[in-house]
Amino acid sequence: MRDFYQERMKLGLVHSMAFPEAAKSDAVYLDTLERIASDEFFSAVEIAPPPTEGLEGQVRSIAEAGHLTLVVAGQPGILAAKLDLNSLDEEQRGLAVTQVKETVDFACGISARLVAVMSGPDPGAANRSQAKKALAKSLVEVCEYAKAQSGDSALTISLETFDRSIDKKSLIGPSQEAAEVAAEVKQSAANFGISLDLSHLPLLSETPADALTAVGENLIHVHAGNCVMKDKSHPGYGDLHPPFGIPGGENDVEELRHWLEALIYSGYFGRPSPTVTPLVSFEVKPLPGQSSDVVVANVKRTFWEAWARL
Repeated sequence: MRDFYQERMKLGLVHSMAFPEAAKSDAVYLDTLERIASDEFFSAVEIAPPPTEGLEGQVRSIAEAGHLTLVVAGQPGILAAKLDLNSLDEEQRGLAVTQVKETVDFACGISARLVAVMSGPDPGAANRSQAKKALAKSLVEVCEYAKAQSGDSALTISLETFDRSIDKKSLIGPSQEAAEVAAEVKQSAANFGISLDLSHLPLLSETPADALTAVGENLIHVHAGNCVMKDKSHPGYGDLHPPFGIPGGENDVEELRHWLEALIYSGYFGRPSPTVTPLVSFEVKPLPGQSSDVVVANVKRTFWEAWARL
Protein backbone atom coordinates (compact mmCIF):
# COMPACT_ATOMS: atom_id res chain seq x y z
CA MET A 1 0.00 0.00 0.00
CA ARG A 2 1.71 3.15 -1.20
CA ASP A 3 -0.39 5.81 0.50
CA PHE A 4 -0.04 6.78 4.13
CA TYR A 5 -2.69 5.17 6.30
CA GLN A 6 -3.21 8.56 7.96
CA GLU A 7 -4.80 9.73 4.70
CA ARG A 8 -7.57 7.16 5.12
CA MET A 9 -8.13 6.69 8.84
CA LYS A 10 -7.60 7.66 12.42
CA LEU A 11 -6.19 4.88 14.59
CA GLY A 12 -7.60 4.68 18.10
CA LEU A 13 -7.33 2.61 21.27
CA VAL A 14 -10.08 1.46 23.63
CA HIS A 15 -8.75 2.77 26.92
CA SER A 16 -10.73 0.57 29.32
CA MET A 17 -9.61 -2.63 27.58
CA ALA A 18 -5.92 -1.80 27.22
CA PHE A 19 -5.77 -0.50 30.81
CA PRO A 20 -8.48 -2.35 32.77
CA GLU A 21 -7.16 -1.02 36.10
CA ALA A 22 -8.28 2.47 35.03
CA ALA A 23 -11.87 1.56 35.92
CA LYS A 24 -10.99 1.50 39.63
CA SER A 25 -8.95 4.68 40.13
CA ASP A 26 -9.26 8.26 38.89
CA ALA A 27 -5.49 8.69 39.15
CA VAL A 28 -4.82 5.60 37.04
CA TYR A 29 -7.57 6.63 34.63
CA LEU A 30 -5.92 9.99 33.96
CA ASP A 31 -2.37 8.63 33.97
CA THR A 32 -3.14 5.95 31.39
CA LEU A 33 -5.08 8.43 29.27
CA GLU A 34 -1.96 10.63 29.25
CA ARG A 35 0.12 7.62 28.16
CA ILE A 36 -2.14 7.16 25.14
CA ALA A 37 -2.08 10.89 24.39
CA SER A 38 1.73 10.76 24.49
CA ASP A 39 1.83 8.01 21.86
CA GLU A 40 1.79 9.50 18.37
CA PHE A 41 0.58 6.20 16.89
CA PHE A 42 -2.93 6.95 18.15
CA SER A 43 -4.99 9.92 17.01
CA ALA A 44 -8.15 8.86 18.86
CA VAL A 45 -9.08 7.21 22.14
CA GLU A 46 -12.29 5.55 23.27
CA ILE A 47 -13.02 6.06 26.95
CA ALA A 48 -15.70 5.00 29.38
CA PRO A 49 -16.76 7.54 32.02
CA PRO A 50 -14.23 7.63 34.91
CA PRO A 51 -14.80 5.97 38.29
CA THR A 52 -16.04 9.23 39.82
CA GLU A 53 -17.67 12.32 38.34
CA GLY A 54 -16.08 15.68 37.72
CA LEU A 55 -13.07 14.80 35.57
CA GLU A 56 -14.43 16.17 32.32
CA GLY A 57 -12.16 19.22 32.36
CA GLN A 58 -9.00 17.15 32.90
CA VAL A 59 -9.99 14.62 30.24
CA ARG A 60 -10.71 17.39 27.75
CA SER A 61 -7.41 19.10 28.58
CA ILE A 62 -5.39 15.92 27.96
CA ALA A 63 -7.18 15.28 24.68
CA GLU A 64 -6.73 18.84 23.46
CA ALA A 65 -3.02 18.84 24.35
CA GLY A 66 -2.52 15.53 22.55
CA HIS A 67 -4.72 16.44 19.57
CA LEU A 68 -6.79 13.31 20.27
CA THR A 69 -10.30 12.69 18.99
CA LEU A 70 -12.53 11.41 21.80
CA VAL A 71 -15.13 8.67 21.54
CA VAL A 72 -17.13 7.49 24.55
CA ALA A 73 -17.55 3.76 25.12
CA GLY A 74 -20.94 3.23 26.69
CA GLN A 75 -20.73 -0.57 26.52
CA PRO A 76 -18.78 -1.11 29.78
CA GLY A 77 -21.36 0.81 31.77
CA ILE A 78 -24.22 -1.07 30.14
CA LEU A 79 -22.59 -4.41 30.96
CA ALA A 80 -21.57 -3.46 34.50
CA ALA A 81 -25.08 -2.28 35.43
CA LYS A 82 -26.77 -5.06 33.43
CA LEU A 83 -28.80 -2.50 31.51
CA ASP A 84 -31.19 -3.62 28.80
CA LEU A 85 -32.15 -1.14 26.09
CA ASN A 86 -34.43 -3.77 24.55
CA SER A 87 -36.22 -4.84 27.73
CA LEU A 88 -39.91 -5.60 27.31
CA ASP A 89 -40.37 -4.32 30.85
CA GLU A 90 -40.95 -0.62 30.28
CA GLU A 91 -39.51 0.35 33.66
CA GLN A 92 -36.28 -1.54 32.99
CA ARG A 93 -36.04 -0.15 29.46
CA GLY A 94 -36.56 3.37 30.80
CA LEU A 95 -33.84 2.85 33.43
CA ALA A 96 -31.40 1.80 30.72
CA VAL A 97 -32.25 4.84 28.58
CA THR A 98 -31.81 7.17 31.56
CA GLN A 99 -28.37 5.80 32.39
CA VAL A 100 -27.23 5.93 28.76
CA LYS A 101 -28.35 9.57 28.68
CA GLU A 102 -25.94 10.16 31.59
CA THR A 103 -23.18 8.74 29.37
CA VAL A 104 -24.27 11.20 26.69
CA ASP A 105 -23.93 14.02 29.24
CA PHE A 106 -20.35 12.92 29.91
CA ALA A 107 -19.64 12.81 26.17
CA CYS A 108 -20.94 16.36 25.75
CA GLY A 109 -18.80 17.49 28.66
CA ILE A 110 -15.60 16.31 26.96
CA SER A 111 -16.64 17.31 23.41
CA ALA A 112 -16.68 13.70 22.20
CA ARG A 113 -17.95 13.00 18.70
CA LEU A 114 -19.54 9.61 19.18
CA VAL A 115 -21.02 7.38 21.88
CA ALA A 116 -21.04 3.63 21.26
CA VAL A 117 -23.67 1.47 22.94
CA MET A 118 -24.88 -2.13 22.79
CA SER A 119 -28.18 -3.96 22.94
CA GLY A 120 -29.37 -5.94 25.90
CA PRO A 121 -29.56 -9.74 26.16
CA ASP A 122 -31.23 -11.81 23.47
CA PRO A 123 -34.66 -12.80 24.85
CA GLY A 124 -34.97 -15.78 22.51
CA ALA A 125 -36.65 -16.27 19.16
CA ALA A 126 -40.20 -15.89 20.46
CA ASN A 127 -39.63 -12.35 21.79
CA ARG A 128 -36.92 -11.18 19.41
CA SER A 129 -39.17 -9.10 17.16
CA GLN A 130 -40.69 -7.20 20.10
CA ALA A 131 -37.23 -6.70 21.63
CA LYS A 132 -35.90 -5.16 18.43
CA LYS A 133 -38.79 -2.71 18.41
CA ALA A 134 -38.06 -1.81 22.04
CA LEU A 135 -34.37 -1.36 21.18
CA ALA A 136 -35.19 0.95 18.27
CA LYS A 137 -37.47 3.00 20.54
CA SER A 138 -34.68 3.34 23.12
CA LEU A 139 -32.11 4.32 20.51
CA VAL A 140 -34.35 7.00 19.05
CA GLU A 141 -34.80 8.47 22.54
CA VAL A 142 -31.03 8.46 23.13
CA CYS A 143 -30.30 9.96 19.71
CA GLU A 144 -32.83 12.74 20.21
CA TYR A 145 -31.34 13.51 23.61
CA ALA A 146 -27.80 13.51 22.18
CA LYS A 147 -28.85 15.93 19.45
CA ALA A 148 -30.53 18.26 21.93
CA GLN A 149 -27.60 18.23 24.37
CA SER A 150 -24.78 18.55 21.84
CA GLY A 151 -26.32 21.22 19.63
CA ASP A 152 -24.18 22.07 16.63
CA SER A 153 -21.65 19.41 17.64
CA ALA A 154 -24.13 16.74 16.49
CA LEU A 155 -23.10 13.92 18.81
CA THR A 156 -23.71 10.57 17.10
CA ILE A 157 -24.86 7.30 18.69
CA SER A 158 -23.57 3.97 17.38
CA LEU A 159 -24.87 0.47 18.10
CA GLU A 160 -22.15 -2.19 18.25
CA THR A 161 -22.86 -5.78 17.26
CA PHE A 162 -21.96 -8.54 19.76
CA ASP A 163 -22.24 -12.33 19.75
CA ARG A 164 -25.60 -13.95 20.37
CA SER A 165 -24.61 -17.41 21.55
CA ILE A 166 -21.10 -17.58 23.07
CA ASP A 167 -20.33 -14.83 25.59
CA LYS A 168 -22.35 -11.60 25.68
CA LYS A 169 -25.39 -13.34 24.10
CA SER A 170 -26.81 -10.02 22.93
CA LEU A 171 -29.91 -9.31 20.90
CA ILE A 172 -27.73 -7.51 18.32
CA GLY A 173 -26.32 -9.73 17.23
CA PRO A 174 -26.14 -10.58 13.52
CA SER A 175 -25.15 -7.75 11.20
CA GLN A 176 -28.26 -8.10 9.06
CA GLU A 177 -30.47 -7.57 12.08
CA ALA A 178 -28.34 -4.59 13.14
CA ALA A 179 -29.06 -3.08 9.73
CA GLU A 180 -32.78 -3.65 10.21
CA VAL A 181 -32.72 -1.84 13.55
CA ALA A 182 -30.68 0.98 11.99
CA ALA A 183 -33.23 1.42 9.22
CA GLU A 184 -35.98 1.84 11.79
CA VAL A 185 -34.01 4.21 14.02
CA LYS A 186 -32.91 6.39 11.11
CA GLN A 187 -36.50 7.08 10.13
CA SER A 188 -36.57 9.33 13.20
CA ALA A 189 -32.91 10.06 14.03
CA ALA A 190 -30.15 10.87 11.56
CA ASN A 191 -27.36 10.88 14.17
CA PHE A 192 -27.13 7.09 14.32
CA GLY A 193 -25.09 4.26 12.85
CA ILE A 194 -23.55 0.83 13.40
CA SER A 195 -20.21 -0.26 14.89
CA LEU A 196 -18.51 -3.47 13.76
CA ASP A 197 -15.65 -5.24 15.55
CA LEU A 198 -13.30 -7.69 13.85
CA SER A 199 -13.03 -9.63 17.12
CA HIS A 200 -16.79 -10.23 17.18
CA LEU A 201 -17.12 -11.53 13.63
CA PRO A 202 -15.85 -15.07 14.34
CA LEU A 203 -18.19 -15.23 17.35
CA LEU A 204 -21.06 -14.34 15.00
CA SER A 205 -19.88 -16.78 12.28
CA GLU A 206 -19.59 -13.82 9.90
CA THR A 207 -16.83 -12.87 7.48
CA PRO A 208 -15.83 -9.24 6.94
CA ALA A 209 -17.62 -9.33 3.58
CA ASP A 210 -20.78 -10.72 5.23
CA ALA A 211 -20.87 -8.02 7.89
CA LEU A 212 -19.90 -5.09 5.70
CA THR A 213 -22.40 -6.02 2.99
CA ALA A 214 -25.17 -6.38 5.58
CA VAL A 215 -24.68 -3.03 7.32
CA GLY A 216 -23.70 -1.07 4.22
CA GLU A 217 -23.60 2.69 4.67
CA ASN A 218 -24.87 2.38 8.24
CA LEU A 219 -21.28 1.62 9.30
CA ILE A 220 -19.76 4.61 11.09
CA HIS A 221 -17.30 3.08 13.56
CA VAL A 222 -14.89 0.15 13.52
CA HIS A 223 -12.93 -1.92 16.05
CA ALA A 224 -10.13 -4.41 15.47
CA GLY A 225 -9.14 -7.13 17.88
CA ASN A 226 -8.93 -10.84 18.57
CA CYS A 227 -11.01 -13.54 20.25
CA VAL A 228 -10.81 -17.19 21.32
CA MET A 229 -13.74 -19.50 20.56
CA LYS A 230 -12.50 -23.06 20.11
CA ASP A 231 -11.07 -23.79 23.58
CA LYS A 232 -13.35 -23.05 26.55
CA SER A 233 -10.47 -23.63 28.97
CA HIS A 234 -8.39 -20.84 27.41
CA PRO A 235 -8.06 -17.75 29.68
CA GLY A 236 -9.04 -15.58 26.71
CA TYR A 237 -12.10 -17.61 25.73
CA GLY A 238 -15.12 -15.64 24.50
CA ASP A 239 -15.29 -11.90 24.00
CA LEU A 240 -12.24 -10.93 26.09
CA HIS A 241 -10.18 -9.25 23.35
CA PRO A 242 -6.81 -10.98 23.90
CA PRO A 243 -3.72 -9.79 21.98
CA PHE A 244 -3.38 -10.51 18.26
CA GLY A 245 -1.69 -13.75 17.30
CA ILE A 246 -1.98 -15.68 20.56
CA PRO A 247 -2.15 -19.49 20.30
CA GLY A 248 -5.78 -20.52 19.97
CA GLY A 249 -6.90 -17.07 18.82
CA GLU A 250 -8.85 -16.25 15.68
CA ASN A 251 -7.16 -13.06 14.44
CA ASP A 252 -3.58 -12.16 13.56
CA VAL A 253 -1.80 -10.15 10.86
CA GLU A 254 -3.55 -11.80 7.92
CA GLU A 255 -7.03 -11.43 9.40
CA LEU A 256 -6.36 -7.76 10.16
CA ARG A 257 -5.06 -7.29 6.60
CA HIS A 258 -8.25 -8.84 5.26
CA TRP A 259 -10.37 -6.58 7.51
CA LEU A 260 -8.59 -3.44 6.35
CA GLU A 261 -8.83 -4.50 2.72
CA ALA A 262 -12.54 -5.23 3.06
CA LEU A 263 -13.09 -1.83 4.72
CA ILE A 264 -11.27 -0.11 1.85
CA TYR A 265 -13.34 -1.82 -0.84
CA SER A 266 -16.60 -1.36 1.06
CA GLY A 267 -16.13 2.41 0.85
CA TYR A 268 -15.90 2.91 4.61
CA PHE A 269 -12.89 5.19 4.34
CA GLY A 270 -14.55 7.37 1.72
CA ARG A 271 -17.79 8.14 3.54
CA PRO A 272 -18.57 10.99 5.96
CA SER A 273 -17.74 10.06 9.54
CA PRO A 274 -18.65 11.41 12.98
CA THR A 275 -14.90 11.49 13.68
CA VAL A 276 -14.30 13.44 10.42
CA THR A 277 -11.61 10.97 9.34
CA PRO A 278 -13.00 7.41 9.65
CA LEU A 279 -11.87 5.63 12.80
CA VAL A 280 -10.37 2.18 13.35
CA SER A 281 -9.85 1.56 17.07
CA PHE A 282 -7.95 -1.37 18.53
CA GLU A 283 -9.63 -3.20 21.36
CA VAL A 284 -7.15 -5.46 23.14
CA LYS A 285 -6.84 -6.55 26.75
CA PRO A 286 -3.87 -8.11 28.56
CA LEU A 287 -4.30 -11.71 29.58
CA PRO A 288 -3.34 -12.56 33.20
CA GLY A 289 0.35 -11.83 33.72
CA GLN A 290 0.65 -9.65 30.60
CA SER A 291 1.65 -5.99 30.50
CA SER A 292 -0.62 -3.35 28.99
CA ASP A 293 2.37 -1.69 27.32
CA VAL A 294 3.44 -4.94 25.66
CA VAL A 295 -0.10 -5.56 24.42
CA VAL A 296 -0.28 -2.04 22.97
CA ALA A 297 3.05 -2.67 21.21
CA ASN A 298 1.51 -5.88 19.80
CA VAL A 299 -1.22 -3.72 18.22
CA LYS A 300 1.29 -1.51 16.45
CA ARG A 301 3.40 -4.36 15.08
CA THR A 302 0.32 -6.23 13.89
CA PHE A 303 -1.09 -3.15 12.16
CA TRP A 304 2.16 -2.16 10.48
CA GLU A 305 2.68 -5.66 9.09
CA ALA A 306 -0.94 -5.95 7.95
CA TRP A 307 -0.80 -2.55 6.24
CA ALA A 308 2.47 -3.46 4.51
CA ARG A 309 0.78 -6.54 3.02
CA LEU A 310 -2.06 -4.59 1.38
